[in-house]
Amino acid sequence: MSNLSRLSNAKTRSVSPENFTGEKGRGGMADPKDKDIPNKANASWAARDLGQGWKVNPYIRIQPGETFTIAEIEGPGAIQHIWMTPGGVWRYSILRIYWDDEKNPSVECPVGDFFCMGWNEYANVNSLAVCVNPGSAFNCYWSMPFRKKCRITMENINDKDPMVLYYQIDYTLTEVPADEAYFHARFRRENTDETSSYTIVDGIKGKGQYVGTYLAWGVNNNGWWGEGEIKFFMDGDTDFPTICGTGTEDYFCGSYNFDRNGQYTEFCSPYSGLAQVIRPDGTYKSQQRFGLYRWHIADPVRFEKDLKVTIQDLGWRHNGRYLPQKSDISSVAFWYQTEPHAVFPELPGKDELEVN
Repeated sequence: MSNLSRLSNAKTRSVSPENFTGEKGRGGMADPKDKDIPNKANASWAARDLGQGWKVNPYIRIQPGETFTIAEIEGPGAIQHIWMTPGGVWRYSILRIYWDDEKNPSVECPVGDFFCMGWNEYANVNSLAVCVNPGSAFNCYWSMPFRKKCRITMENINDKDPMVLYYQIDYTLTEVPADEAYFHARFRRENTDETSSYTIVDGIKGKGQYVGTYLAWGVNNNGWWGEGEIKFFMDGDTDFPTICGTGTEDYFCGSYNFDRNGQYTEFCSPYSGLAQVIRPDGTYKSQQRFGLYRWHIADPVRFEKDLKVTIQDLGWRHNGRYLPQKSDISSVAFWYQTEPHAVFPELPGKDELEVN
């Protein structure tokens, strides 16, 4: 907050369904008379007595199989805040962000996982980088600079239902210093086996810094499940990493199983949290599920050439030995790097993304 009093020549703009282009003086221009044109006047019925300027198009509908460009901005500038409240199944809504003129996205992720909601169920998140507020308001505060252009799309891979999306993207038009890197986020999901660690991200090539992890961890056995160590392999590391943690709850800045008085205890803090614990209900929700985040805002993991991040899927046997597990794990890795970035592997299909 120390520089909020300093004046700047940057120009503040915002994109929403009420101003798709973010242009100065062009917000709230939707006309109820355009009710028959898709995404021109979606609230025309509610505004029919009031007319233009009265909340005529506050949201969009994205049809099954459709990809909608929710923002296209000419730079230089930086995204400062993204707010949205997506309807439907969050795993079936794919957020992508492209910087400058790149053909392959630097961000590709189901929208729920990007905002720490990987289980399609609401939980409060209160952190510096991501906030999720009642009733289902997703907020992102990662700074995202770009030099030429920013394009943000949302794809609805649901084959049955349209997606209703309210959103606002706040940004500034300003010069971007030469040492500013580009924001990246990549999703992954695996059902682990007993012979390997879970890979959060690999194949990162270039210079940058790793700034965050979100894990949606589904446990398939009883007992404490988070004994595994996170490992950062950087700049040519092979069999052994440069950074090796001491346990899953330790990496997420907790301790001793997140346990107080025999219960998992949810918490949110500026940099880390166990934001979500989904407990069995005795019928169809038979497994424990957890949502955890760790932001490396004060302690970014810097790399010069390459980076791979893994975490062991490890619990306890009853006789005090480690238990390699078979958990259902999804993750999002967040980092900044120079461009061009390595092309991401193809995102899993709808059935492989499904929360079940």
